[in-house]
Amino acid sequence: MDTTSLTGKELAAALNAETKQRAAALAEQGGAPRLVLVVANDDPASGWYVGSLQRAAGRLGIDCDTVDLGADATADAIRAELSKLSADPGVHAVMLQTPLPAGVGLDDVSGAIAAEKDVDGVSPLSLGRLAAGLPGFPPATAEAVVELARRHDIPLAGRHVAVVGRSNVVGKPLAHLLLAENATVTVCHSRTTDLPAVTSAADVVVAAVGRAGLITGDHVREGAVVIDVGTNEGPDGGIVGDVDAASVTGKAAALSPVPGGVGPVTTALLMRHVVQATEAARA
Repeated sequence: MDTTSLTGKELAAALNAETKQRAAALAEQGGAPRLVLVVANDDPASGWYVGSLQRAAGRLGIDCDTVDLGADATADAIRAELSKLSADPGVHAVMLQTPLPAGVGLDDVSGAIAAEKDVDGVSPLSLGRLAAGLPGFPPATAEAVVELARRHDIPLAGRHVAVVGRSNVVGKPLAHLLLAENATVTVCHSRTTDLPAVTSAADVVVAAVGRAGLITGDHVREGAVVIDVGTNEGPDGGIVGDVDAASVTGKAAALSPVPGGVGPVTTALLMRHVVQATEAARA
């Protein structure tokens, strides 16, 4: 069987083209959209990601500033900064970069981000609104999975989707987004008994656990669609996914590549959220 590559580059380009137009219109009306990234770590991978977001924002006409609180920042200091930015009318979007300092959990501080500026949907309020089917920003990575499937004409309604991973960043919010698409969803995790039996019964498998090569051909039925959300460091220092692509290729009908699949769509959606937040603030 030929395995179609579910690339995200074309979709990201289309999203970015629209975002750039909307950002330009906003700039003419009252100034460019402004995103502020809050960082409290000295992690090299985090630094690379922040840089990539700044470059992406710059290409689209979005102002992007960074507040570096240092790797030893306290939960109180992080909450105070997030509250200040949330109250600043000159800031349209706020994003808290992980990892956080030792002893500080995302749940401890993310509630300080105002929901209307929480463009990556990390706060308890944003997640609650998603679960209740109310307007708000979903986590961009979870949303990217649905948008990628839509772009490649992969039907979700009525189909069985197995989501491997139950994080608040991808797994749980993705389950709600898939339910909104009328999919039948199974959420798998480290305590799932006989994972291959569960995933191989699904029409679509989404791997989002952060373990390189966890999902193999044994986890996938013939003709299934596999979407790989994982970004792990490979043996050679490159980026690899949660799916063992070699063993899945030829068995799955379609597979998203890593890199080049979900990743570029995630960044494009984040930038679209910034523009949407700015438009809502000025409405």
